[in-house]
Amino acid sequence: MTQAESTTIARIWNWRITALSAVVLFLIAIAAVAIGPIHIGFLEVCKTLLGAPGGAHGQSRIVIMQLRLPRVILAALVGSALATSGAVYQTVFHNPLADPYLLGAASGAGLGATIALTSTHQNMAALLPIFAFLGGVLAVLTSFFVSGKFFAEPNTLLLSGIAVGSFATAIQTYLQQRNSAALRPVYSWILGDLTSASWSVVGWSSVYIAIALLVLFSVAKQLDGLMLSDEEAFSLGINPNRLRLIAVAAATLATATAVSASGLIGFVGIVVPHLVRGITRRVTNRSLVAIAMIGAAFLVLADLGARTLLSPAELPIGVITAFVGAPFFLVVLRNRRKLGSS
Repeated sequence: MTQAESTTIARIWNWRITALSAVVLFLIAIAAVAIGPIHIGFLEVCKTLLGAPGGAHGQSRIVIMQLRLPRVILAALVGSALATSGAVYQTVFHNPLADPYLLGAASGAGLGATIALTSTHQNMAALLPIFAFLGGVLAVLTSFFVSGKFFAEPNTLLLSGIAVGSFATAIQTYLQQRNSAALRPVYSWILGDLTSASWSVVGWSSVYIAIALLVLFSVAKQLDGLMLSDEEAFSLGINPNRLRLIAVAAATLATATAVSASGLIGFVGIVVPHLVRGITRRVTNRSLVAIAMIGAAFLVLADLGARTLLSPAELPIGVITAFVGAPFFLVVLRNRRKLGSS
């Protein structure tokens, strides 16, 4: 088989996987809009979204357009951001267990959210997304600063992220103990919260996540070069340190935006990349678009479970992802140990 034929087959394969992922996402999204305490027919939902005759009216239309649809879209945005960022971090750091919160983004965002929720100023709680976003970004920047040099030693950067994350968590715990009345909203946010989804949240978060994902999709092919040594990457015309910086910056922007919009939702960035790569049996970043779509579908489905399993009560979405993600993480860890010992 020639190089041209191999490239053509790879492109066809990528388009098929991407198309299948889009279909899965569409079907799960429609189901999530239709299913709930107020059941609405699938066909009625489709007609409403398309503005066709026979769509929902009155209460059903309000439920679709103002409650469920923005929540489903926000879940899709957050899921795609976390899944794509996880896949990129795993490539950049040569670590199959890396997740989007690796460099202290989660702890920094958690600290920022805690500061907003425990503040004595009433208007501060409304600024929670901004504080969470800034906290996550500052934590990652601090990790880079502490490591001393951009990607000179990835392990040093990882250790810096752990140290920064631990420090941020310590401050967060101190603030929580000093403000026990705010513990419940803080814990609710830490476990993931999409109940406050609205069109305004969807609007501002979609801008930053779209920018970050477009950057990552544009460098997807080059990211495969980071699976090689730096010398081999240079021989392919890739500047590995520059590419790592671009990839981590974009992934951090996506992660920080997702966290600020929805709270801390774990395991998406680990489960989805391994799931897609396991099904397709291809370890490549050219499937980032498919990973983003499956990540979106995964979180929409998890949110549907959070809304309906204990209806009319609601589970934190982070509990659902942990139920799925924790056993999956252990399986990946076990398989990695087997490969290392063989």
